[in-house]
Amino acid sequence: MVRTILFRLHWALGLTAGLVLVVLGVTGALMSYEEAIGEWADRDRASMPVQDAVRLGPEAMVARLQAQRPGARVSTLTLSGDPERTPRARFSTDAKTGARPPSAYLDPYDGRDLGPPRLESAFATIRDLHRWLLVPGDGKGWGRSVAGASTIALLVFLATGLYLRWPQIHSWRVWLRPRLARPGRARWWSLHTIAGTWLLPVYALIALSGLWWSYDGYRTVATWALTGEAPRTRPGRMPGRSGPAEPLALDRAWAAFQAGEGAGATLAIVTLPAADATAIRIRYLTRDAPDSRARNDITFDAATGAQASVSRDADKPLGQRMADNMLEVHRGRFFGGIVAFVFFAASLLMPVLAVSGLVLYALRRRSARRRATSASPGLETARPLKV
Repeated sequence: MVRTILFRLHWALGLTAGLVLVVLGVTGALMSYEEAIGEWADRDRASMPVQDAVRLGPEAMVARLQAQRPGARVSTLTLSGDPERTPRARFSTDAKTGARPPSAYLDPYDGRDLGPPRLESAFATIRDLHRWLLVPGDGKGWGRSVAGASTIALLVFLATGLYLRWPQIHSWRVWLRPRLARPGRARWWSLHTIAGTWLLPVYALIALSGLWWSYDGYRTVATWALTGEAPRTRPGRMPGRSGPAEPLALDRAWAAFQAGEGAGATLAIVTLPAADATAIRIRYLTRDAPDSRARNDITFDAATGAQASVSRDADKPLGQRMADNMLEVHRGRFFGGIVAFVFFAASLLMPVLAVSGLVLYALRRRSARRRATSASPGLETARPLKV
């Protein structure tokens, strides 16, 4: 009875949440290498030859770019330690329209706007489809709830599928070795179950990390489980201040960063203070960083440019590093390039599991109809009486 209930629950969720999971899987796979694809598409804007001229400071870059984009306000500057890499600026969301202006690459020598990233709007649409299925209301609409419920359904898929396969634990070949040469339903069953078994731990981690953005309560509990603490507020707040200082001491903060913690940094993302933040925040990578997720975090007083706080990735325990880099955990990059590719492949294989499960359901229904017909042959041969 238990197996029957779980089996029906498994295919019932497949017929409902399966389509949503296919969408989440494909869009997640596309976003796995968003940066690399974007770099290739913008290769003529993302870099330029080194010139025999003085590069602008952050304050001048921001001022000249905002003069070319009337009404737009720069929120972040991404600066590279490679002199051939051009800075990239992002803008704050427009308070009236609720839309964010497109980002911009800019010439580091004269502040000229080199144009927006070509695929930014496309990936923004893919991201909205992944997070809330393009349903109006964005994160406040019911699309976020559907995506979250489908993610929970994925965990139920994994648990029920594992339980239904458990009696075959005696043979590892049955569990892990596909038999695609077998005809008909046996082939589809082997494809569906073997792929699901191999990818079970990957899907479990993708689902558990994906719920981080679906439910605030889940994020609070998960943060406590990883760090032993409640979620931290984002760095950038300064006690005793109610808003950002004007004018910003951006150049002084940048000079202090380059002379201290940021000496030789390969990447720096400078976040300007907004209405809810009163300090300049810089996330950066050092030359000896093991990978792109090992970012350090430093803040500066927006009025004086004095260093306020610093948080180094190497000083954090594993749980805190995972909580601070949950997006990289979700994409697999937290565990290295090979694991990231496995996560990418697993996301891309979601339609295969969905289609194979749907075929198995259809074949099972057809087999059931045939058995019902053979059990009542008179119904098949009976003809209507003539009046």
